[in-house]
This record gives sequence, C-alpha cells and structure tokens, in this order.
Amino acid sequence: MAGATALCSNHAVNQVKPSAPDMSAVRYRITPTHPEAHLFEVEIDIACPAPDGQRLSLPAWIPGSYMIREFARHIVRIEARDGIKAVALTKMDKHTWQAAPCDGPLRVRYEVYAWDLSVRAAHLDCTHGFFNGSSVFLMVHGREGEPCEVDIRPPSGRAYKEWRVATTLPEGVGRGAAKRHGFGLYRAASYDELIDHPVEMGSYALYEFKACGVPHEVAITGHHDIDAARLCDDLRHICEWQIRLFGEPAPFERYLFLVMAVGDGYGGLEHRSSTALLCSRNDLPAPGATQMSDAYRGFAGLCSHEYFHSWNIKRIKPAAFVPYDLTRENHTRQLWAFEGITSYYDDLALVRSGVIARDDYLKLLAKTITSVMRGAGRLKQSVGDSSFDAWIKFYRQDENAPNAIVSYYTKGALVALALDLTLRSKSRGAVSLDDVMRRLWLDHGQTGKGVPEDGVRLAAEAVSGLKLKRFFDLATEGTEDLPLERLLRACGLDLKFEAAGAAPVLGVKTANDGDNVRVTQVLDHGAAQRAGLSAGDVLVALDNLRVTATTLEPLLKRRLAGDEVKIHAFRRDELMKFRVRLDAAPVDQARIALATRAGAPARELLEQWLGKG
Repeated sequence: MAGATALCSNHAVNQVKPSAPDMSAVRYRITPTHPEAHLFEVEIDIACPAPDGQRLSLPAWIPGSYMIREFARHIVRIEARDGIKAVALTKMDKHTWQAAPCDGPLRVRYEVYAWDLSVRAAHLDCTHGFFNGSSVFLMVHGREGEPCEVDIRPPSGRAYKEWRVATTLPEGVGRGAAKRHGFGLYRAASYDELIDHPVEMGSYALYEFKACGVPHEVAITGHHDIDAARLCDDLRHICEWQIRLFGEPAPFERYLFLVMAVGDGYGGLEHRSSTALLCSRNDLPAPGATQMSDAYRGFAGLCSHEYFHSWNIKRIKPAAFVPYDLTRENHTRQLWAFEGITSYYDDLALVRSGVIARDDYLKLLAKTITSVMRGAGRLKQSVGDSSFDAWIKFYRQDENAPNAIVSYYTKGALVALALDLTLRSKSRGAVSLDDVMRRLWLDHGQTGKGVPEDGVRLAAEAVSGLKLKRFFDLATEGTEDLPLERLLRACGLDLKFEAAGAAPVLGVKTANDGDNVRVTQVLDHGAAQRAGLSAGDVLVALDNLRVTATTLEPLLKRRLAGDEVKIHAFRRDELMKFRVRLDAAPVDQARIALATRAGAPARELLEQWLGKG
C-alpha cells in the first residue's frame, strides 16, 4: 500500500520507526549512457527492500493519454544486486518484476530504449534527451507515497558539455543537489509527483516571462527562428487570463513549456506545473511577421489548452482518477468535460485575453462545428460513450472512425459552448460556465475530492439554480445535434451551413503516396461506399484518365452531381472497376456572422461572452 513502511528482513523487529520518511530510502539515477543507440540507463537504490521480496512495476499508461501503452516493452535489460551479490528478478506480468528476498540495500539497474518522438514517452539521440517518468522509472511497491530523489546525469563526452536540464522537478538539497537547469539531484514528494514532471536535456533555447507574478519558462529544442518577445507576450496574456479565471494564486510556484520543434508534428500533454509540446517549427511566430498566421494561432491554442489542464484534470479530476491506477484502464464518462471543456476554453482564452480578435475566434468556432458535423459517428456515439471507450476507440482509430465515433474533444467543446450559452441566456448574463469552473475548482480542485460522474451537472445547477438534467442527458448521452443555431442567435450571431465547394464528391478521404492516391476512409452513405470502394484502394483512373495527386480534383470539377463515372482502382494487387454516381458536396461547412437584426439584449450577451468586437 502507498506509504507503507517495510522493515529490513534481518533487522530487529523492535527498531524505532523514523519520525519522517527517509529521503534516501528510494533513490533513482538516470543517465543517457548511449545517445547514439537511444539508451537511458536507470538505477534504483532501495535502502530497505520489502522482506518478502521487493516488487517493482512500470506504468502501463500515462495520465492525459488514454490508451494502454505498455512502456515496459522498452526495457531491454534489467538486473538486481545486493551489494556484490546478484539478486534474482522474476517477471510477474507484462510490467511487474519481483526481486528475491535480500537484506539490502537493493540496487536495480536497467536500460530503456528511448526512440518515441512524442510527448508521451522518452526520446534520446545525440541532439537531446526527453523523458516522462512514467516511461522510465519503475515504481517501488510499498513506497509509492514516500519522498524520493532522482539523480539526473549527463552523457559522457565533450560533445555534450553544453547540455543542461529543463524540468519543474524541485531541486534536491545537500550534497549533489542540482542547481536550476543543471544536472544533479532532484526530489519528489511521492512517485506520483516524480512521474508528473517531464524532463528535457540538451542545448535548448530558453525564454522567460512572468504571469501574475509567477515565473514561466519556454524551453525550445530543435532548429527554429522565432519572435521570442511576441511568443512570451502572447503566452503571458493567455496565462494571466486563465489564472484570474480560477482566482489567484496560481496552483504552482513556476511553470514550464517544454517545446520540441520539428519539421512536421503536433501534440501536447499536461502536467502539474509544465507541459510537453510537439510542434512544427513553422508553427512558432516568425521574426518580423505582422499578422498572426493560422499555424501560430494553432500553436497558441495548443499552449492554452495544456495550460488550462493545470486546473481542469490535473487538480479537478474525475473520481475514477483519484487515485490513478496506472496498471489498467481507468474508465469514466467524463472525458468530454475534462478534454471538451478544456478544448472550448483553449480558443476562448485567446480572444478573451486579447491575443486574437473576435472575428478570428468565430472562425475557429465555425471550424470546430464543421469538424463535428462532417462525422457520421456523432449520430451513433454520445460523448459519454466516447469518453468511456477512449481506451479502445478514440485512441485506436481505424479507417471506419469517422462513421463510428465522435470526438469527446470537439463534440465536448460544443457541449461546453451549449452549456455556457444556455446558462448565459437563461440567467440573462448573470451566470456562465466560468462560474461552474470556479465552483468545481473550489469543491474539487482545492480539496482533492474527485468529481462524481454527475458532478459537472450538479455544479452547474448549484451556481445557476436551474434544472439541467434534460440538457445533460441530451448533450452528453444523446446523439442528436446540439441546438447551436438557437443558442448563438440569442447572442446576436447567425450560424449557417454551406457546401465547401461546387465540385461533386466521391465521399472518401484520401492520402497521397508519391503520385498515387490511396483511399484512407470511405464515408457512410456516400458515393464511393454505395459503389463498393474500400479503404486501402489505390485510385488508378477516372473515366480512363489517370488519377494522381494533382489530377483527381480537376477531374471531379469537370463533372456534375449525379454523373456516373467509371473508376479503376487497385485493391491489394487486383485491378477492380467501379461505377460511381457522384454526390453533390454536402452542406456541412459552418459560417458564423453577426446577425443583422440583433437586439440590445443579444448584443450585451455577446459582449459579456467574447468582449467588444
């Protein structure tokens, strides 16, 4: 059990229990021993191992990314010793080992292969090292709740003399303690804290700013050129708005944005006082640019999203996550709230903080609505079901995903929008989703008490005095489209839908493989599905004219909806022929604009919601 104290097997049974946990009871060391081979070496020293044999295990998943990832598969070598004597290790299951009984101290040494260029695991080469603790640090059973230390060491060799460390792990104390951005001893109050501070090591660029008096850093690894002043200023506005939304002080003493800039990439993962981000280097604000590019706007939204998680999931948690069980799936129907509400606020924070204009926000909102409307899965799966099945569906999407599932991120953001506008409209602007989030922060974020499955509804009813069960039943457990047109109209906005273009459509999604066009997804009830085309088919010709990455769209533009065309395609190594009757482009692209006849109450609601235009 967490926090249990084990006695060394050969010590007197009447020894005095220490008054405070021994910081050296569990001590980790991690060294990038072979960057060229992508290998970290990890050592664990356990001063007093369990008398019946110490058990250790590696998490099967990382909080914030809801799929079993089985990090233990990357351990390529493991051994244990008691002084100079080898200690047998028995593999108990896919991620658990048990050492034979020994007097101690017990040292466990193992190598971790680190070549996952993502925000979830570990990555190491000759340019940098990155790791999440959940993918490299074995948990010492029985000591989960005790303080521990970790000695972060540099790789050997002159080539690495400029490397330094970026993390929000607290620096250690005493001999060998790390200095800020240096190698050496760091500490954590528990295993849960140890694995909730990702670490970057290398020759990164570092930028700093303060938000509401709290130091913030941005560490960027990878080749990039950047308008650092603009990035820091924009992030400062976003962070300050979020801190003030929930109320000062911020729930951390300092905050770190860890950014890996690559040629093509996107991702983020939240932690208690930092976030790991993966972006394309072109997503960063270019020096001298006078306009905010779509790419940079997207990156700002990603930073905003992960920062909002500092409250909404890291501290305001579903009851199913209190505590986390990192050995198996932790099911909840509330991911729509923790990811969806966060997805709603990530762009909302940009406009409310003044980083983007109101018209830009309405375009982003229309894009989210369009994304949801283009998936037939929204009519089959509720966001509650999507949340519960994230482990087997959302994080493991296949070619049928658009037809079968709905995203609890995007549809969840629309549920949050609908709830916010419902509260504002019914209370005449007196209550909003902001009040619900502050109530959740007070009742759950500051107490550590998990949010029950109906907790968001109860909080919304408590702050508004409204009965909202019907709204939540329809919005989170139903599959009907949300009444967004009506809700936006109450704020003086018109939501309209139009076709994305005039050309007829096949009803497929494709990917280019060189000059070849491969069908990746076939949409429900579309022309291609009716004709028998399938995901994986490679389109060869349309009406005897070759289909390539550059010719498919022009060929379709020369046809009309209702025309029948002949398509040749390879399925595996077989050439097949299909007769396809083309469909008109669906009317599913959202547009939001100011209503021409909005009254004063609607304009006032809009200003309260988004600020002055």
